[in-house]
Amino acid sequence: MAGQQSQSIQTLLEAEKEAAKVVQQARQYRVQKLKDARSEAAREIEEYKKSKEAEFKAFEASHAGNTQNAQAEVDRETEAKQKEIRAQYESNKDKVVKKLLDRVVLVKPELHRNLEKVAA
Repeated sequence: MAGQQSQSIQTLLEAEKEAAKVVQQARQYRVQKLKDARSEAAREIEEYKKSKEAEFKAFEASHAGNTQNAQAEVDRETEAKQKEIRAQYESNKDKVVKKLLDRVVLVKPELHRNLEKVAA
């Protein structure tokens, strides 16, 4: 009976070892699958990133001429407005100086309007 019991225990121990091996293999398989999935995802992300980068560079190259043309147009408009402002300055500077001098030199002494209301 003791021999049979010891043989049963031995069989159980062997089955337990075999089950532990199966569980360990399943864990390793799962870990390997996760690593493979991560590396595949990283590769796909890198490919997508490269394709979008190339797409952006193509878009940028096709629109680069437009920005240069727009900048040239803005420069022309700015120059025209500056010329207009300079012309107005030259034509009106004598009038402005005369008005300023008249206001400073020709003073009409009079009471302040609030003072007249209080005195009335």
